[in-house]
Amino acid sequence: MPDPNDQLGTVPAPDKIAARFISVSLFMANKLNPRQKESVEYISGPLLVLAGAGSGKTSVITQKIAYLIQECGYRAHNIAAVTFTNKAAREMKARVSKLVKGKASHGLIVSTFHNLGLNILRKESDAIGLKSNFTLFDDHDSKALIKDIILRSAPNAVDEVDYFRNLISLWKNDLKEPDDLRGKMEDATHALAVEIYAEYNRMLSAYNAVDFDDLIRLPTLMFLNHNEILSKWQRRIRYLLVDEYQDTNISQYLLVKLLVGDDPRFTVVGDDDQSIYSWRGARPENLVKLQEDFPHLKLVKLEQNYRSTGLILKAANTVIDNNPHVFKKTLWSEMDFGDKIRIIRTPSDDAEAERIANEILHQHLVRKCDYKDFAILYRGNHQARIMEMKLQQNRIPYKMNGGTSFFAKAEIKDVMSYLRLLINPDDDAAFLRIINTPRREIGPATLEKLNDYAAVRGISLVSSCSELGLRQHLTPKASERLERFTGWLDRTIEKLHTLDNPVMAIREMITDINYEAWLRQDSTSDKMAEKRLANVHILIDGLQSMMERGNDEDDTDLAIGDAIGKLVLRDMMERQEEENEEDAVQMMTLHASKGLEFPHVFIMGLEEELLPHRNSIESGDIEEERRLMYVGITRAQKTLALTFASRRKQFGELIDCTPSRFLDELPEDDIRWIGAEEKAKPDNREENANTISNLRAMLNG
Repeated sequence: MPDPNDQLGTVPAPDKIAARFISVSLFMANKLNPRQKESVEYISGPLLVLAGAGSGKTSVITQKIAYLIQECGYRAHNIAAVTFTNKAAREMKARVSKLVKGKASHGLIVSTFHNLGLNILRKESDAIGLKSNFTLFDDHDSKALIKDIILRSAPNAVDEVDYFRNLISLWKNDLKEPDDLRGKMEDATHALAVEIYAEYNRMLSAYNAVDFDDLIRLPTLMFLNHNEILSKWQRRIRYLLVDEYQDTNISQYLLVKLLVGDDPRFTVVGDDDQSIYSWRGARPENLVKLQEDFPHLKLVKLEQNYRSTGLILKAANTVIDNNPHVFKKTLWSEMDFGDKIRIIRTPSDDAEAERIANEILHQHLVRKCDYKDFAILYRGNHQARIMEMKLQQNRIPYKMNGGTSFFAKAEIKDVMSYLRLLINPDDDAAFLRIINTPRREIGPATLEKLNDYAAVRGISLVSSCSELGLRQHLTPKASERLERFTGWLDRTIEKLHTLDNPVMAIREMITDINYEAWLRQDSTSDKMAEKRLANVHILIDGLQSMMERGNDEDDTDLAIGDAIGKLVLRDMMERQEEENEEDAVQMMTLHASKGLEFPHVFIMGLEEELLPHRNSIESGDIEEERRLMYVGITRAQKTLALTFASRRKQFGELIDCTPSRFLDELPEDDIRWIGAEEKAKPDNREENANTISNLRAMLNG
C-alpha cells in the first residue's frame, strides 16, 4: 500500500500528532530547557532559533530530528539536516544514532551543504550537461586552471591568480554569471576578471569538472530552471534543518528557500553575533531576510549558556552590545561568576609570548592542568611564530590548528589523482599530476606539445594522446610512451567497471605502477617509505569501507565513481578539521576557534590594527571584528586572559602599540589589569625563566 506521506506536500497533521503522542517524550523533556523544548516541538511552520554561544543548539537539532521521526510521523528519508563542516555533521549523526535506533533512521540526510549539493548533482547531472562521472576540482586545481588561462590571455597579470580566484568564488556564491557582469565593471582589472571567469567556466565544462563553489551554485541554478527536478527534491525533503545559518551566502540561502517551497517547514539555527565569514561570502543579513520571505516565521531565542562562567558571559554581552542588533539577546548561566578576566600588558611581543608560555607551564606543573585544556587564540597566523618558539623553549607540547592533513600528504594526493583520472579521463589536472609519478620519461617538452594540441582541438589531454594528428608534433619515442600510458589507463578503467570488487582494480593499479618502489626512491628512509605506503592502504581501505556503508540518502551501495567523488569532497573539507586528542596546547586563529571550547583561553595581540585588524579599521567595518572578539571570549569555560604588547616588532623595527578599543568595552568591575603601570625591565624575562626552570627542576626532583 503506498505511503500517503509520499504525496507531494503532504505532511503529518498537527492534530494527528497530538492524538498519537502527548507532548515531547520524557527523555527529551528531562534534558531540554523551556526554550529548547519549544524549539523542538514547533513543527507547523518556519522557525528561526537564535542560538547564543554554548546554548546547546546541536542538542536542539538532533532532538528535533528524533522528535520528527518518533513522534510526528515523518520518515527519516524525508528529513535533511545540513551544516558547514564534516566535523559538525559527524557529531550530529552520532547524537541522532543514539536517539533513533535501527531502521527508523535509514535514509536520513545529515551532511554538509556541499555534500548535499554533490548528491544532487550526481543524480541530476544530465539536466545541466554534466556526465555523471564529473570531477571535483580542489583549490589547487582551480588556481592551476586560472593561471593557465591568464598565461594565455594576460601574462602580465599572472601574479594575481589568488585575487582572480577569490573574486570568481565570490561571484559564484552570489550567483553572478559572466553575462550578468559584462559591461558593468568600473576598471580594467575587473573587466579582465569577468573574461577569465567565462573562460574558466568553459574549461571546467570541457573537463567535465566542477569546483567547490559549483556544488551550491549549480544545484541552485538547476532548481531555478527545472521545476520538475525542484518538485522531485521538495517531495524528497519534507523537513529541512540548517545549522550555522548566519554563515550562509546568497546561493545557499536561495537553495534553502527553493527546497522548502510554498509550504515551508524548516528550522534554521544561527547567531548573528557569531557571523565572522563575510570575507568568504557569508551574509548575516540572511537571518533578517527570513522574516521578509517567511512572514509567519516563529522566533525562539536560546540564551542560557552551558559553557562559561558568569563573568565571561557578562564580558561577551557587554562587548557585543556595542554592535547594532535586529535580534537582541543576552547570554546567562547558572554557573558561578568565576575568576575575573585578566588583561595583561607586556613590554614587547617577545615578552607577551613568554608570559603566556610561563603561565601555561606554571598551571601545568603546580595545578596539574592538562596542556590540552589551554588554547592560545590570535587574529592572524603570523602572530603564532614567536609563540611557537617560546613553547618549544619551555618544552610545552602544542598543536597548530590547520596542520598537514591526511589528504594533503604527497602519496595521498598522488593516489587521489589516479582515482580521479579513473572515473573521469578528461580530468587534465589529475593527468598532469600523475603522468610522471612514477617517472615515465615523458618530459616537459612533450607535455607542452600535448597541451598545445589539446587546446587547439578543444579536447582533453588523454583524448589527444590517441589522435593520429598528435604524432605529427611528437617524436616516435614520445608518441609510443603516451600510447603505452593511455593503453594501460584504458585497461585499468575496464577492470574498475568489470571486476566484482572495483577496489581490487585499484590495488592492482598500485602494484602495476610499482608505486612502492617509487616511494622508496622518493623517501628519506625505508621506514618513511613504509609509513607512506601504509597511508595509501589506509586510503584504499577507507574507499572499500565507504562503498560497503552505502549512500547516506538511500542506504544503497555506493558505486565506485560516487565513492571516489565523496572522498575528493572529504579531502577538500577536512584539510582544516583534523582532530587530535594528544595532551597539547591548542593554537589557532580566532576564526578557526569558532565552535570549540576550552577551560583556559589566552587571546593575544589585543591591539589596534591587530584586533580590530587594520583593514577593518580603514574600511570602517569594525562590527565583524567585534563579533570575532565575542567569539574568542565565548570559547573560554573557566578563565580568560587578554594580552597585548606596548611595543611590537614589525619589519625588524619596534613600533609603539595602542591597546585595542575592545578592552575599553569590557565591564570595569569584572576585569583585572596586570602590568598596566609597569615599565619594561630587561632582567624580568631572565628572572621569570629562572623561576620556571627552578620550579620544573623541583617538581621533577
